[in-house]
Amino acid sequence: MTPNEIKRIIEALILCHDAPMTLGQIKEALAIEINHDTLRLLLDEIKAEWSERAVHLVQVATGYRFQTAPDVTPYIDRLRAEKPAQYSRAVLETLAIIAYRQPVTRGDIEDIRGVTVSSNIIKTLEERGWIDTVGHREVPGRPALLATTKQFLNDLGLLSLKELPALVGQADAETGQLELVQHPEDEDSIVDEQQLEQMAQTLEPLAEQVMAADGVAVYVTEQTIHLDNAADASEQAKDSDTRPS
Repeated sequence: MTPNEIKRIIEALILCHDAPMTLGQIKEALAIEINHDTLRLLLDEIKAEWSERAVHLVQVATGYRFQTAPDVTPYIDRLRAEKPAQYSRAVLETLAIIAYRQPVTRGDIEDIRGVTVSSNIIKTLEERGWIDTVGHREVPGRPALLATTKQFLNDLGLLSLKELPALVGQADAETGQLELVQHPEDEDSIVDEQQLEQMAQTLEPLAEQVMAADGVAVYVTEQTIHLDNAADASEQAKDSDTRPS
């Protein structure tokens, strides 16, 4: 087969597969002798060829998929039966802390935000498929360590955590690490409101990215085109943050 014939087949494979395709899956479906370097080169060519179209080839954490271009997404939104999910500020901040500091415990999150984390917030993020428990910290009580998932990267259209937006005002943008808020020894003390506001501003880039995460992945099945939310709609998340007593 010629390179152009192979590219046509690759396009059909990715369009008809109901999830992002890995290099291994594409190679297996092609059933020809082709190495990964050559396959990546062909995929790059497909990306370039589709770059000016309404649908783009993108690489996310679990493989390659076609999805609508950002400028046409608002028009696709009008066809959706449900509105994209809306998340509270507390949910977005919690997710941002986990993404940038992972793995973290619930206590770490509370130290940073200065408020008690509602169980509903963690449950919302787990049900959304964005976070998971990856272990336990070896301290008394062995609290669960939380980290983001590949589904989180897929929904944000990211290949890896290195593609997360740099934190505002963060000196070490390469690692993207936040400093834990140090509480005074006085148990009655709480984090200064100005300090909390600075933390919120630092987390804003990811919050904006998450709000725009509902892109549209394109799959073709039985000659019918299906446009699926890259992030499934869910009920508006609510939280009940409270100050630590």
